[in-house]
Amino acid sequence: MSANKEAKKQIVEDIKAKIQASKSIILIDYKGLTVAEDTAFRSEMRKSNTEYKVLKNTLLKKAFNELDVTAFDSDLNGPTAVAFGADETSAAKVACDMCKNTNDKISVKSGYVDGAYVDVKAVKELASIPSKEVLVAKLAGTLSGIVRGLAVALNAVAEKKEQNA
Repeated sequence: MSANKEAKKQIVEDIKAKIQASKSIILIDYKGLTVAEDTAFRSEMRKSNTEYKVLKNTLLKKAFNELDVTAFDSDLNGPTAVAFGADETSAAKVACDMCKNTNDKISVKSGYVDGAYVDVKAVKELASIPSKEVLVAKLAGTLSGIVRGLAVALNAVAEKKEQNA
């Protein structure tokens, strides 16, 4: 077997490993980006713990097909970059924000979240979900409000008993 074919097999295996290890994968059409915009995009991806790679469509398609995922076959044409996210929302957020900031020079093609194909609409919905930290803060605020209300009510009952005594 030729060395080139062996190298491509290894690349496909590496892609498969990244697909299986990622919580989310976003396919991005990046045509029209300047070098500066691409560099900024890569930097934002790194900040969100997302790996951003430009991969050959044929190798990416082969990796997905070997994992019995064929939903991406129609999306794998033209320039394709792939964002491998460590969580379900960060890659989608950065990709959708970059779409807005570059006046649609790039666009989201589709995604793969928790083992399922998602279309552009679903990727945009994922991007609109607040981060885990924001959700935890909202929950903590709600719980502290409940506890504060209970403390005020108990204090009012105690003061009323003191006045009646």
